[in-house]
Amino acid sequence: MATDRQLPTYDELPKFKNIAGCAWEVWGKDDQLGTVNLLTDEAVKEAAKEIKTGRSICLNWPVQFPDKPTFGRVPPVHNIIFKAERGAVQDDELRLNTQSGSQWDGLKHYGVLEHNVFYQGTPSNFFRSGEIRIEDPTNIDPELVKFGIHNWSQHGISGRGVLLDLVKYHSDANGGRLPYDPMTSYAVSAADLVACAQKQGVTFRRGDILLLRVGFMHRFYGSTKEERDIIANSVTFAGLEQSDDIRRFLWDNHFAAVASDQPGLERWPPAEGALHLHQTIIGLWGMPIGEFFDLEALSKQCAETGRYTFFFTSWPLNVLGGVASPPNAAVSVRAGPAVPR
Repeated sequence: MATDRQLPTYDELPKFKNIAGCAWEVWGKDDQLGTVNLLTDEAVKEAAKEIKTGRSICLNWPVQFPDKPTFGRVPPVHNIIFKAERGAVQDDELRLNTQSGSQWDGLKHYGVLEHNVFYQGTPSNFFRSGEIRIEDPTNIDPELVKFGIHNWSQHGISGRGVLLDLVKYHSDANGGRLPYDPMTSYAVSAADLVACAQKQGVTFRRGDILLLRVGFMHRFYGSTKEERDIIANSVTFAGLEQSDDIRRFLWDNHFAAVASDQPGLERWPPAEGALHLHQTIIGLWGMPIGEFFDLEALSKQCAETGRYTFFFTSWPLNVLGGVASPPNAAVSVRAGPAVPR
Protein backbone atom coordinates (compact mmCIF):
# COMPACT_ATOMS: atom_id res chain seq x y z
CA MET A 1 0.00 0.00 0.00
CA ALA A 2 1.29 3.46 -0.88
CA THR A 3 1.95 5.52 2.21
CA ASP A 4 2.94 8.83 0.66
CA ARG A 5 -0.73 9.86 0.55
CA GLN A 6 -2.33 12.14 3.09
CA LEU A 7 -3.36 10.21 6.17
CA PRO A 8 -6.36 11.20 8.28
CA THR A 9 -5.84 12.90 11.62
CA TYR A 10 -7.00 11.20 14.78
CA ASP A 11 -10.10 13.36 14.88
CA GLU A 12 -10.89 12.43 11.26
CA LEU A 13 -10.83 8.70 11.96
CA PRO A 14 -14.29 7.11 12.17
CA LYS A 15 -15.70 5.55 15.30
CA PHE A 16 -16.06 1.83 15.82
CA LYS A 17 -19.47 1.74 17.44
CA ASN A 18 -18.99 4.01 20.48
CA ILE A 19 -15.17 4.16 20.39
CA ALA A 20 -13.26 6.92 18.57
CA GLY A 21 -10.21 6.55 16.38
CA CYS A 22 -10.68 3.42 14.24
CA ALA A 23 -8.04 3.07 11.49
CA TRP A 24 -9.15 -0.21 9.92
CA GLU A 25 -10.03 1.49 6.64
CA VAL A 26 -6.69 3.29 6.40
CA TRP A 27 -4.72 0.19 5.41
CA GLY A 28 -7.52 -1.82 3.79
CA LYS A 29 -9.73 -4.67 5.00
CA ASP A 30 -7.16 -7.39 4.23
CA ASP A 31 -4.28 -5.66 6.02
CA GLN A 32 -2.14 -7.61 8.49
CA LEU A 33 0.65 -5.07 9.09
CA GLY A 34 -1.11 -2.06 10.63
CA THR A 35 1.17 0.96 11.05
CA VAL A 36 4.17 -1.13 10.02
CA ASN A 37 2.90 -0.23 6.53
CA LEU A 38 4.63 3.11 7.13
CA LEU A 39 8.03 1.41 7.04
CA THR A 40 8.35 1.50 3.27
CA ASP A 41 11.55 0.84 1.34
CA GLU A 42 12.04 4.59 0.98
CA ALA A 43 11.47 5.22 4.68
CA VAL A 44 14.04 2.57 5.62
CA LYS A 45 16.52 3.87 3.06
CA GLU A 46 16.19 7.40 4.45
CA ALA A 47 16.52 6.12 8.01
CA ALA A 48 19.74 4.33 7.10
CA LYS A 49 21.38 7.75 6.77
CA GLU A 50 21.45 7.74 10.58
CA ILE A 51 24.22 5.12 10.43
CA LYS A 52 27.52 6.97 10.63
CA THR A 53 29.88 5.10 12.95
CA GLY A 54 28.63 1.52 12.77
CA ARG A 55 28.28 1.34 16.54
CA SER A 56 25.29 -0.72 17.61
CA ILE A 57 23.42 -0.92 20.92
CA CYS A 58 21.25 -3.85 21.99
CA LEU A 59 17.79 -2.97 23.33
CA ASN A 60 16.82 -6.43 24.57
CA TRP A 61 16.87 -7.38 28.24
CA PRO A 62 18.34 -10.90 28.54
CA VAL A 63 15.46 -13.36 28.20
CA GLN A 64 16.04 -14.60 31.77
CA PHE A 65 14.80 -11.26 33.14
CA PRO A 66 12.76 -10.45 35.03
CA ASP A 67 13.15 -13.77 36.82
CA LYS A 68 9.72 -13.13 38.31
CA PRO A 69 7.62 -11.72 35.45
CA THR A 70 4.82 -9.26 36.00
CA PHE A 71 1.09 -9.77 35.27
CA GLY A 72 1.25 -13.40 36.44
CA ARG A 73 3.30 -14.70 33.50
CA VAL A 74 5.52 -17.72 33.92
CA PRO A 75 9.30 -17.22 34.09
CA PRO A 76 11.54 -18.48 31.28
CA VAL A 77 13.21 -21.86 31.63
CA HIS A 78 16.63 -22.38 30.04
CA ASN A 79 17.86 -25.96 29.91
CA ILE A 80 21.37 -26.82 28.67
CA ILE A 81 21.81 -30.38 27.44
CA PHE A 82 25.31 -31.86 27.47
CA LYS A 83 25.61 -34.76 25.04
CA ALA A 84 28.30 -36.66 26.88
CA GLU A 85 28.20 -39.59 24.50
CA ARG A 86 29.38 -37.32 21.68
CA GLY A 87 32.15 -35.55 23.56
CA ALA A 88 32.18 -31.75 23.32
CA VAL A 89 28.60 -31.16 22.12
CA GLN A 90 25.74 -29.24 23.74
CA ASP A 91 22.21 -28.16 22.87
CA ASP A 92 19.85 -25.96 24.80
CA GLU A 93 16.11 -25.57 25.14
CA LEU A 94 14.22 -22.41 25.95
CA ARG A 95 10.62 -22.27 27.13
CA LEU A 96 9.11 -18.87 27.69
CA ASN A 97 6.04 -16.72 27.61
CA THR A 98 6.79 -14.33 24.76
CA GLN A 99 5.67 -11.43 26.95
CA SER A 100 7.60 -12.25 30.12
CA GLY A 101 10.38 -9.77 29.27
CA SER A 102 11.38 -7.53 26.35
CA GLN A 103 8.54 -7.89 23.86
CA TRP A 104 6.43 -6.68 21.00
CA ASP A 105 2.68 -7.06 21.55
CA GLY A 106 1.23 -8.31 18.27
CA LEU A 107 -2.16 -7.86 16.62
CA LYS A 108 -3.57 -10.97 18.31
CA HIS A 109 -2.63 -9.82 21.81
CA TYR A 110 -5.24 -7.20 22.60
CA GLY A 111 -8.55 -6.27 21.07
CA VAL A 112 -11.51 -4.02 21.83
CA LEU A 113 -12.71 -5.58 25.05
CA GLU A 114 -16.21 -4.12 25.22
CA HIS A 115 -17.10 -5.56 21.81
CA ASN A 116 -15.02 -8.74 21.89
CA VAL A 117 -13.19 -8.06 18.63
CA PHE A 118 -9.57 -7.86 17.58
CA TYR A 119 -7.96 -5.86 14.76
CA GLN A 120 -10.14 -5.34 11.69
CA GLY A 121 -13.23 -6.31 13.67
CA THR A 122 -12.20 -9.95 13.94
CA PRO A 123 -14.40 -11.75 16.53
CA SER A 124 -12.49 -12.91 19.59
CA ASN A 125 -13.64 -16.51 19.03
CA PHE A 126 -12.13 -16.57 15.52
CA PHE A 127 -8.66 -17.64 16.68
CA ARG A 128 -7.69 -21.12 17.77
CA SER A 129 -6.14 -21.44 21.21
CA GLY A 130 -4.08 -24.21 22.73
CA GLU A 131 -1.12 -25.92 21.09
CA ILE A 132 -0.79 -24.99 17.41
CA ARG A 133 1.11 -27.38 15.18
CA ILE A 134 1.90 -26.65 11.55
CA GLU A 135 3.58 -29.61 9.89
CA ASP A 136 3.59 -28.74 6.18
CA PRO A 137 5.28 -25.46 5.14
CA THR A 138 3.71 -25.81 1.70
CA ASN A 139 0.15 -26.02 3.07
CA ILE A 140 -0.39 -23.32 5.68
CA ASP A 141 -3.98 -22.40 6.51
CA PRO A 142 -4.12 -18.56 6.23
CA GLU A 143 -7.02 -18.44 8.67
CA LEU A 144 -5.02 -20.32 11.29
CA VAL A 145 -2.13 -17.84 11.20
CA LYS A 146 -4.09 -14.64 10.51
CA PHE A 147 -2.66 -11.52 12.21
CA GLY A 148 0.30 -13.53 13.49
CA ILE A 149 3.56 -11.93 14.60
CA HIS A 150 5.24 -13.54 11.57
CA ASN A 151 3.83 -10.75 9.39
CA TRP A 152 6.00 -8.20 11.20
CA SER A 153 8.92 -10.63 11.29
CA GLN A 154 8.85 -11.18 7.56
CA HIS A 155 8.47 -7.45 6.87
CA GLY A 156 10.85 -6.23 9.59
CA ILE A 157 10.37 -3.33 11.97
CA SER A 158 13.22 -1.17 10.74
CA GLY A 159 13.39 2.60 10.34
CA ARG A 160 14.35 5.77 12.13
CA GLY A 161 14.10 5.47 15.88
CA VAL A 162 13.57 8.38 18.27
CA LEU A 163 14.24 8.26 22.01
CA LEU A 164 12.33 10.51 24.39
CA ASP A 165 14.30 10.24 27.62
CA LEU A 166 11.75 11.29 30.20
CA VAL A 167 14.00 10.19 33.06
CA LYS A 168 16.72 12.64 32.02
CA TYR A 169 14.23 15.35 31.09
CA HIS A 170 12.49 15.33 34.48
CA SER A 171 15.65 14.68 36.51
CA ASP A 172 17.48 17.60 34.89
CA ALA A 173 14.59 19.87 35.84
CA ASN A 174 14.44 18.58 39.43
CA GLY A 175 18.01 18.68 40.69
CA GLY A 176 18.88 15.19 39.46
CA ARG A 177 15.86 13.56 41.10
CA LEU A 178 13.07 11.85 39.21
CA PRO A 179 9.87 13.48 40.52
CA TYR A 180 7.78 10.30 40.22
CA ASP A 181 8.20 6.62 41.03
CA PRO A 182 8.05 4.39 37.91
CA MET A 183 6.43 1.75 40.12
CA THR A 184 3.38 3.90 40.79
CA SER A 185 0.52 4.67 38.41
CA TYR A 186 2.03 8.00 37.37
CA ALA A 187 0.49 9.23 34.11
CA VAL A 188 2.81 10.53 31.39
CA SER A 189 0.94 13.24 29.49
CA ALA A 190 1.15 14.32 25.87
CA ALA A 191 2.47 17.67 27.15
CA ASP A 192 5.34 15.78 28.82
CA LEU A 193 6.24 14.11 25.53
CA VAL A 194 6.08 17.34 23.53
CA ALA A 195 8.18 19.23 26.08
CA CYS A 196 10.78 16.44 26.22
CA ALA A 197 11.04 16.35 22.42
CA GLN A 198 11.49 20.12 22.31
CA LYS A 199 14.18 20.00 25.00
CA GLN A 200 16.05 17.33 23.06
CA GLY A 201 15.69 19.21 19.79
CA VAL A 202 13.75 16.34 18.22
CA THR A 203 11.25 16.67 15.39
CA PHE A 204 9.27 13.69 14.19
CA ARG A 205 8.89 12.11 10.75
CA ARG A 206 6.19 9.84 9.43
CA GLY A 207 7.11 6.23 10.20
CA ASP A 208 9.36 6.97 13.19
CA ILE A 209 9.68 4.26 15.85
CA LEU A 210 9.15 5.98 19.19
CA LEU A 211 11.05 4.79 22.27
CA LEU A 212 10.12 6.10 25.71
CA ARG A 213 12.43 5.87 28.71
CA VAL A 214 10.06 6.23 31.65
CA GLY A 215 12.27 4.72 34.35
CA PHE A 216 11.51 1.06 35.09
CA MET A 217 14.98 -0.26 34.23
CA HIS A 218 16.66 2.60 36.09
CA ARG A 219 14.53 1.88 39.15
CA PHE A 220 14.91 -1.90 38.89
CA TYR A 221 18.70 -1.85 38.87
CA GLY A 222 18.68 0.48 41.86
CA SER A 223 16.43 -1.84 43.88
CA THR A 224 17.27 -4.53 46.42
CA LYS A 225 16.34 -8.17 45.83
CA GLU A 226 13.46 -7.75 48.27
CA GLU A 227 12.19 -4.69 46.39
CA ARG A 228 12.43 -6.55 43.08
CA ASP A 229 10.32 -9.37 44.48
CA ILE A 230 7.69 -6.81 45.45
CA ILE A 231 7.82 -5.37 41.93
CA ALA A 232 6.98 -8.78 40.47
CA ASN A 233 3.70 -8.78 42.37
CA SER A 234 2.94 -5.13 41.73
CA VAL A 235 -0.10 -4.01 39.79
CA THR A 236 0.91 -0.36 39.52
CA PHE A 237 3.28 1.10 36.92
CA ALA A 238 3.89 4.49 35.38
CA GLY A 239 3.05 4.92 31.71
CA LEU A 240 1.16 6.89 29.12
CA GLU A 241 -2.08 8.39 30.32
CA GLN A 242 -5.25 7.03 28.73
CA SER A 243 -6.33 10.27 27.08
CA ASP A 244 -7.35 11.54 23.67
CA ASP A 245 -4.36 13.90 23.79
CA ILE A 246 -2.03 10.91 23.95
CA ARG A 247 -3.95 9.21 21.16
CA ARG A 248 -3.68 12.34 19.00
CA PHE A 249 0.04 12.59 19.72
CA LEU A 250 0.71 8.98 18.71
CA TRP A 251 -1.57 8.88 15.67
CA ASP A 252 -1.06 12.39 14.27
CA ASN A 253 2.73 11.96 14.34
CA HIS A 254 2.16 8.71 12.42
CA PHE A 255 4.60 6.57 14.35
CA ALA A 256 5.13 3.08 12.96
CA ALA A 257 5.57 1.61 16.46
CA VAL A 258 5.94 2.70 20.08
CA ALA A 259 7.89 1.06 22.90
CA SER A 260 9.03 1.83 26.43
CA ASP A 261 11.11 0.42 29.25
CA GLN A 262 8.02 -0.10 31.43
CA PRO A 263 6.26 -3.47 31.97
CA GLY A 264 3.25 -1.88 30.26
CA LEU A 265 3.33 1.04 27.85
CA GLU A 266 0.39 2.69 29.54
CA ARG A 267 -0.27 3.78 33.10
CA TRP A 268 -1.48 0.87 35.14
CA PRO A 269 -4.08 0.56 36.34
CA PRO A 270 -5.93 3.01 34.12
CA ALA A 271 -8.00 5.75 35.69
CA GLU A 272 -11.53 4.56 36.42
CA GLY A 273 -13.62 4.51 33.27
CA ALA A 274 -10.67 5.19 30.94
CA LEU A 275 -10.34 3.17 27.73
CA HIS A 276 -7.12 1.15 27.71
CA LEU A 277 -4.59 2.45 25.20
CA HIS A 278 -3.88 -1.12 24.14
CA GLN A 279 -7.42 -1.31 22.74
CA THR A 280 -6.83 1.73 20.56
CA ILE A 281 -3.16 1.26 19.62
CA ILE A 282 -3.32 -2.45 18.79
CA GLY A 283 -7.02 -3.13 18.33
CA LEU A 284 -7.98 -0.08 16.27
CA TRP A 285 -4.67 1.01 14.68
CA GLY A 286 -2.58 -2.15 14.39
CA MET A 287 0.46 -0.42 15.92
CA PRO A 288 3.15 -2.54 17.61
CA ILE A 289 3.53 -1.92 21.34
CA GLY A 290 6.93 -2.67 22.85
CA GLU A 291 7.51 -3.17 26.56
CA PHE A 292 10.46 -3.98 28.84
CA PHE A 293 12.89 -2.50 26.28
CA ASP A 294 16.31 -1.93 27.85
CA LEU A 295 17.06 1.70 26.99
CA GLU A 296 19.77 2.39 29.56
CA ALA A 297 22.84 2.13 27.31
CA LEU A 298 21.05 4.01 24.54
CA SER A 299 20.07 6.83 26.88
CA LYS A 300 23.69 7.24 27.97
CA GLN A 301 24.88 7.36 24.36
CA CYS A 302 22.22 9.89 23.39
CA ALA A 303 23.03 12.12 26.38
CA GLU A 304 26.73 12.07 25.53
CA THR A 305 26.25 13.02 21.87
CA GLY A 306 23.09 15.11 22.13
CA ARG A 307 21.58 13.03 19.31
CA TYR A 308 18.30 11.25 19.99
CA THR A 309 17.65 9.70 16.57
CA PHE A 310 19.21 6.54 15.16
CA PHE A 311 18.65 3.63 12.83
CA PHE A 312 16.40 1.10 14.57
CA THR A 313 15.98 -2.52 13.53
CA SER A 314 13.91 -5.33 15.01
CA TRP A 315 13.18 -8.83 13.77
CA PRO A 316 10.55 -10.59 15.90
CA LEU A 317 10.50 -14.38 16.01
CA ASN A 318 9.07 -15.83 12.81
CA VAL A 319 6.29 -17.74 14.59
CA LEU A 320 3.39 -18.38 12.25
CA GLY A 321 0.26 -17.08 13.96
CA GLY A 322 2.22 -15.90 17.00
CA VAL A 323 0.70 -13.47 19.50
CA ALA A 324 3.86 -11.68 20.62
CA SER A 325 7.63 -11.95 20.47
CA PRO A 326 10.91 -10.85 21.96
CA PRO A 327 11.92 -7.91 19.76
CA ASN A 328 15.50 -8.80 18.77
CA ALA A 329 15.99 -5.03 18.58
CA ALA A 330 19.10 -2.93 18.21
CA VAL A 331 20.05 0.54 17.04
CA SER A 332 22.95 1.94 15.05
CA VAL A 333 23.82 5.37 16.38
CA ARG A 334 25.32 8.55 15.01
CA ALA A 335 28.27 9.99 16.84
CA GLY A 336 28.81 13.70 17.18
CA PRO A 337 29.52 16.49 19.61
CA ALA A 338 27.04 16.93 22.41
CA VAL A 339 24.42 19.52 21.67
CA PRO A 340 23.85 21.94 24.58
CA ARG A 341 20.24 21.93 25.79
